[in-house]
Amino acid sequence: MPSVESDLHSIGELARASGLTVSALRFYDSAGVLEPALVDPVTGYRWYADEQIAPARLVAGLRRIGMPVPEIAAAVRAEPATVHGLLDTHLRRLADGFADAHREVTRLRALVDPAPPTSTTLLLSPAELAAAVDAVRFAVGADPELPMLSGVLLDVEADGVRLVATDRHRLALARAAASVDGPPVRVFVGVDLVDRLRALLDTSDAGPVLLTVSGTDLRVALADRTLTGTALPYDFPDYRRLLRDAVGERPAALRIPVDVAALRAALTDPAAPTVPREYGGRPLAVTVLGLDDRGDLRLLPATDLPATDLGEQPDLAVQPDPGGGLRVGVNREYLLDALDAAGGPQLVLELDGPIAPLAVRRPDDAETFSVLMPIRL
Repeated sequence: MPSVESDLHSIGELARASGLTVSALRFYDSAGVLEPALVDPVTGYRWYADEQIAPARLVAGLRRIGMPVPEIAAAVRAEPATVHGLLDTHLRRLADGFADAHREVTRLRALVDPAPPTSTTLLLSPAELAAAVDAVRFAVGADPELPMLSGVLLDVEADGVRLVATDRHRLALARAAASVDGPPVRVFVGVDLVDRLRALLDTSDAGPVLLTVSGTDLRVALADRTLTGTALPYDFPDYRRLLRDAVGERPAALRIPVDVAALRAALTDPAAPTVPREYGGRPLAVTVLGLDDRGDLRLLPATDLPATDLGEQPDLAVQPDPGGGLRVGVNREYLLDALDAAGGPQLVLELDGPIAPLAVRRPDDAETFSVLMPIRL
């Protein structure tokens, strides 16, 4: 029988090979995370097999990023897909913790060196503000694990306010002109407060709307009605970077005018061809768009639809058509939402290559548009 020393590694050798300390290996043994292949019954020495080096290195990495011990134990025994899911969950936890720390540091700075309170006031047209809310509301996130997407960003500039919403799969932007008194400010408004604001805008045609932002406090006055609320304590993603990543800074390769009524009728026709898919445990109807001989948008017949897995994000897939045209796979419901939110009888769809997002734009308004994120076919 071969000796233990020739077949196995001592705890010190595994420590050097994995990056874990000897004491850490003893701890993970007692916690049932990484048990030795053999414990000498006389000396109590721990011995480890070759195939335990990779799991030990995984444990060391997970320990460095602060993953809790129960999740480390699960990761060591799990398939790769499960490990990726555990890593995604931990990253979201770290992001939430960083946001909490950032807010606490901001509060502490204010305690150390308090600044006089400032406020910014805006005078806006009720109709213009309502149109901006309607243009972005559909893209608000609903994932409880992503609270930083569960509202609308109000990005107040010198002459107006930009409204932004995203749920990761789509991004919507709109702008309302305003008379602004005070410094620029960004405030993240929860969806409940956004909906209350939108309802207030329907109650009266008197104007203008007086919107005041003071720290995290908001106050909206319209005629004899007043609405107050508090912004959400989350950092909204850098939408300008998201926008650069999504649509870039150059004109799209294809700008296709569409008749909204005709496209909506085609999309909602019970006989319209779709590819059935599943996302998040729910059925998903994928519609494939193409171009006819005149360059107009059309729904491709079912016989032309590719049999392909659309992957994890059910938003958009673009691939060249073998006939020289373009084939675009879209989440039908997302496209219908974008058409409704944009409003107007005529819109423009912008495409830019095989993995580029689809932008839905108003032909006469460069500030209001939405983007459906891409998926490779």
